[in-house]
Parts: sequence; structure tokens; C-alpha cells
Amino acid sequence: MRAAPHRALVLGPVLAQVWRPRPALVHALSGALRDCTVPQARTSAAPMRETKAGRPECLACTTGPDLTDWRRIGTALGGAAPPAKKRPDAVDARVALAAARHGSAVIFTTDPGDIHACLTVLAPTDVHVVAV
Repeated sequence: MRAAPHRALVLGPVLAQVWRPRPALVHALSGALRDCTVPQARTSAAPMRETKAGRPECLACTTGPDLTDWRRIGTALGGAAPPAKKRPDAVDARVALAAARHGSAVIFTTDPGDIHACLTVLAPTDVHVVAV
């Protein structure tokens, strides 16, 4: 992933869900975040890596969700058919939409059923889910 022009995304709400003040966890997450970007976080690395021609911008990362995006997230939540006893939350739907906006995306998740349920409603053509 370090060779890809676009850094891996970690959305702010996802980081908030997993970050806990435990030294081992902080150390592991901090190491992983060095090669990632948290879109629109002031102190995060730029989404795109420097190239010989300069640093391109990623429109999907530099612009936050607009009202249409938030409505799509609500639609994904309302139309999702998750596995039994599961229910995707707004963070799952936001991750699915971010991947759909970027295209050719891979989502690494511990909730593949919830993510798949949201993606089924959003219907992107080139987003893949990997369970971790």
C-alpha cells in the first residue's frame, strides 16, 4: 500500500471507535496511521503522496460529505438488510460511501456483514470488502 499514490483512509469516526488509551493499542494504531490519512483532519498526512509532478489532490478527501451524501447514508441505513441480529450504524454507512466515492476501494473491517449490507444499497461497482 505504500507504493499506491493514495494513502489508505481511516475516517475520523472510525478512529474514534477504535482508539482507547491503552499503550499497546496506541502504539499499534499510531504505527499503522503513519501510512494513512484521516480526511480533513488538520494534522493528518495528505491523502495523495508526492509525485515527480507534485502532489495531486483527492477531491473525495478534500471535500466533506454534503447533504446529498448524508441522505445517501440514511438511505443505506434504512435499506440495508444486515445479517440476523445485526444493524449497520452511521459509521458503517459512512465508510461504505467513502469507498464508493473513491472507487476501486478495498474496505478492511471486522463488520463485513454490516458493510456489505450498506454497499448493496449504495451499489458501487468496484468496492471490495475484506474481513479482518
